[in-house]
Amino acid sequence: MKIVQLTQLDSKEVVTLTTEVLQAGGLVIYPTETVYGAGVDATNQVAVDKLLQYKSRREGKPLSIAVSDRAMAEQFVEVNEQARQLYQRFLPGPMTVISQVKPNSDKLARGVASEFNTLGIRISSHPFVEAMVTKFGKPFTATSANASGKRRPYSIAQVLNHLSEKQRGLIDLIIDAGTLPNNPPSTVIDTTLSTPVIFRQGTLFNQSANTTKLISESEAETKTIAGKLLLKHWNQINNRPIVFGLNGPLGAGKTIFAKGIAEFLGIQSTLVSPTYTYIEEYSFRRGQTFGTLRHIDVWKVDSEEMLKRLEIEQLLEPKSILAIEWYSQIAGWITPNLDKNNSAVIEVTIQDSSDHRELQIVETKK
Repeated sequence: MKIVQLTQLDSKEVVTLTTEVLQAGGLVIYPTETVYGAGVDATNQVAVDKLLQYKSRREGKPLSIAVSDRAMAEQFVEVNEQARQLYQRFLPGPMTVISQVKPNSDKLARGVASEFNTLGIRISSHPFVEAMVTKFGKPFTATSANASGKRRPYSIAQVLNHLSEKQRGLIDLIIDAGTLPNNPPSTVIDTTLSTPVIFRQGTLFNQSANTTKLISESEAETKTIAGKLLLKHWNQINNRPIVFGLNGPLGAGKTIFAKGIAEFLGIQSTLVSPTYTYIEEYSFRRGQTFGTLRHIDVWKVDSEEMLKRLEIEQLLEPKSILAIEWYSQIAGWITPNLDKNNSAVIEVTIQDSSDHRELQIVETKK
């Protein structure tokens, strides 16, 4: 591991050294306008495998890539109108724009794109990153330098102090620019759905509750939306229960949405709406996480006393996911228990028309 101090006087030399390490398949820790990042050549499979080993736990999340401009991004992803407007308004800057990977694209190493074949694009406003990507001429990863689940790194000490000896040994070069300003990480927006969805809020947006309206034109798309919403909250699974409150008339697609959650979790059993059993349980293992999906139907629950007999509050525990159909019928009664257990709540209201579904999603931020 080599550590190099970054100053204005030697920035060109440091950029040259950094690109040489990237070209050799090395792992570089470098400063950005938000936090310290971890970079490898995104087209080099050995280098990407090394980065995934360093990060230790991703479980389906994409590795963002740094590019110089929109033209470079379009070599790898489909830049739709949503993404184009975000590029024009916010980039370069602290935003990651998620787009669909281009069909038949084999330029990127496996593990860079998500399981949904989507990819985050970063066009950084940090002078060193701009110089790096211009000099290197290829995309490199733009994920944060902390190991998964560890604190955001604003100094090299904060990077190294939370790594194992094995992880430290994977680093080839560290570019030390001192302690960075305590800025939030980049805002992450998914532009692959009918409406942009904020996956992570940075400095560009600040909302206590995130309300999104989406259009789904097929059962498969409804399931994909369910999986992406769960992926968005996946970092919370080990510390709090995740509750999907599903609303909508008969046949709107509540069970289809629940099936999408199950598919994301890798559950092989076929889900059916538990109208008569009230609760069905399915064990899952996703990556290093074991847990339980509870599919719940409260259509026949017409009183708080009846709800108490289901003992749902005992199911509100970390590594537990609840998909509750007809959620609005019990929302007033169950909310105190959700608050008590610090539950992440995603309320989804589905309306079905002749050729599409409309989904209104409200995510409670705590």
